Amino acid sequence: MRLLLAVPLAVFLLTGQAKASDYRSLVDLAQDWRAFAAPEIHDCRPDYGKTALARKAAGLKLFRTRLAAIDRKGWTTAQADDYRLIEAEMNGLDFDLRVLQPWARDPSFYATIKDEQSDVPAHEGSAAEPVIDLFAYGYPLSADDQKKLACQIGAIPALLADARTNLKDGNAADLWRYAGRALHEQAADLAALQAGTLTMRTLEGPVHGSLAGAGPALVSAVEAARTATVDFERWVATEAPRKTGPSGVGKANYDWYERNVHLLPLTWEEQRILLQRELDRALAGLRTEEFRNRALPKQEPVNDEAAFNAYAAAKIARITDFMIGAGIVPDKDYYRSAMQQQTGEWAAPDKRNFFDHTMAYDPLGLDSHKYHWIELARLRHEPNDSPIRRLPILFNMFDTRSEGLATAMEEWLMQAGLYDDDPRGREIVWTMLANRAARGLASLRVQANEIKLDEAGRFHARWTPRGWSDATSDLVGFEQLLYLRQPGYGTSYITGKLGFEHLIAAASHRAEEKGDPFDFPAFFARFNRTGIVPFALAEQEMAE
Repeated sequence: MRLLLAVPLAVFLLTGQAKASDYRSLVDLAQDWRAFAAPEIHDCRPDYGKTALARKAAGLKLFRTRLAAIDRKGWTTAQADDYRLIEAEMNGLDFDLRVLQPWARDPSFYATIKDEQSDVPAHEGSAAEPVIDLFAYGYPLSADDQKKLACQIGAIPALLADARTNLKDGNAADLWRYAGRALHEQAADLAALQAGTLTMRTLEGPVHGSLAGAGPALVSAVEAARTATVDFERWVATEAPRKTGPSGVGKANYDWYERNVHLLPLTWEEQRILLQRELDRALAGLRTEEFRNRALPKQEPVNDEAAFNAYAAAKIARITDFMIGAGIVPDKDYYRSAMQQQTGEWAAPDKRNFFDHTMAYDPLGLDSHKYHWIELARLRHEPNDSPIRRLPILFNMFDTRSEGLATAMEEWLMQAGLYDDDPRGREIVWTMLANRAARGLASLRVQANEIKLDEAGRFHARWTPRGWSDATSDLVGFEQLLYLRQPGYGTSYITGKLGFEHLIAAASHRAEEKGDPFDFPAFFARFNRTGIVPFALAEQEMAE
């Protein structure tokens, strides 16, 4: 089997010669561009070798020429913003080729097995494509699915052999020292698939993966991939102590990336100031809340599993009813199901990470963040009017929009009355906000190469209230590594939250100037129509 996703460059040269003035030309370009942006695929194996990447660099120039040839006279704001999205995606590939180079710097890039659906439109961070989404299959596997997986999983040993060549000059110390986590998880997922014990999160609920009924080709491919992953993990661990270079992209590159790819007009230094302000506000808010609640009974965690399961189910139903009753979310079965399927899981007291602690005290804080799944249900059932916005935008450009909105919903729902009958729960919201600000501040300093990941984890934990964050935990390690691998992601929870609050402020000001009452349900409906795009674009469209 041979599949080559790279489109001949001559096609782009010919297409880019003529002036195009219609929006359809942008839609056609976007379709071609997104096919081109993916790696060249040979026998289910992506090619990240120097020759293939040189072709990407040459093709990028042609795509930029073709994009620049489109005449946008008479376009609507939304159409012009679609142009900016594609332009930003091209900037994203440019940044990857020039600066980030995950295929050459980041061993975690080669962990391609995904065992659960992300709660954002695409997987966080980057990975060699095609990513193998085990959760997307029906089990027992059909003959066609077995054939597809046998090819993709069967290509993992060769991909990891390529990785040793592609990474040989890489010297980003922290990216090497912490890569074992993703590789270990991949090997564990493949082992669980073999054992039939793999349980995966999806929008529709858990999916149980196994090789029951699978033919020998797939069974053999899974075992070979697991063995190759274990061997690659050992090789990375052996090489890691020799790596001495910086892992962050530096302030200047960070500023360029945020401005030109994620369309966020905030520099590294401006983000540092804003996140510090939000950390201060969260800690002050928490202590004020505790003082306000000083006469109430002490809040205790739910430490019994059966009691927790009933508690969590009641809380997810409460928040769903609250959002629907307020008119913020339409009363549709797929929205109710999206939330119901994400009821929190039990964790024993001695095994709890930060979010497990918050859930044990009051699940509503993290349940508010699960507004993510409302967004994913909307993507599935209510596709955007723009064909360019119906698919996830590339290079994690959704981060401020998705993570920022989910974080904003934690505080917005609190202020809107979600905790009026249980004010102790408000303390959890402030605690979560402090945690997000602290980890974002740490990630900024890592990107600037001021500190390394171990120090970032300690800062992250030290400034999280109540001692609920452990610098040595898998959660903190996962988060800080992700924020190193994907510049801007660690701060996106706060910068995006502030972006959403700015949209509310701007919309309310426009209403006041017109003498109209501010209508929150109408605001949310208008906001949702913009799709999952950076807030700078949503603001322009909502101002019309």
